[in-house]
Amino acid sequence: MRSVPLQRRCRRLAEQVQLPQPFTIASFREHVAAQRGRPLYLHALPLEVATDGACGLWLATDVDDHIFYEQHTSALHQEHIVLHEFGHMLCDHQPVAGERDEGDALRAVLPDLDPSVIGRLLGRTNYSTRQEREAELLASLLRTKADLPLRRERHDPLARLSSALGVGDPGC
Repeated sequence: MRSVPLQRRCRRLAEQVQLPQPFTIASFREHVAAQRGRPLYLHALPLEVATDGACGLWLATDVDDHIFYEQHTSALHQEHIVLHEFGHMLCDHQPVAGERDEGDALRAVLPDLDPSVIGRLLGRTNYSTRQEREAELLASLLRTKADLPLRRERHDPLARLSSALGVGDPGC
């Protein structure tokens, strides 16, 4: 029954996230960057990192965030990888001691980066940890939420009438 609290936490987080409409990864990246008050960059993951088993990475420095995603996969899978890394950010995940060392991946991605400027580095290689399952579930919930039809504004006459009659949202 450990998954129930995880599901509850992810649903609560997904409900709190305001998604831009229309939803695109680019518009969501801008939105998250503005909320975090720091630049956020998306990069294709170098082939040598992807062949090592990673399909996504989130790198946080003192001044900005970087998300790396597998480039040799479908656009839908790329979007899910990026949303998964956003999930790590939104959950404020920290590297866990004893997990896979991401140093080789980092050197392949940013060989000139001084390791002392890295605040966090989380790689997506499997789903064996709670943080990975949480980021994966949150990514799925955000994508589902992005696909929901837009709710009509309160000034819409049909919305006001539906509300007055208590019959629910006419946009659904």
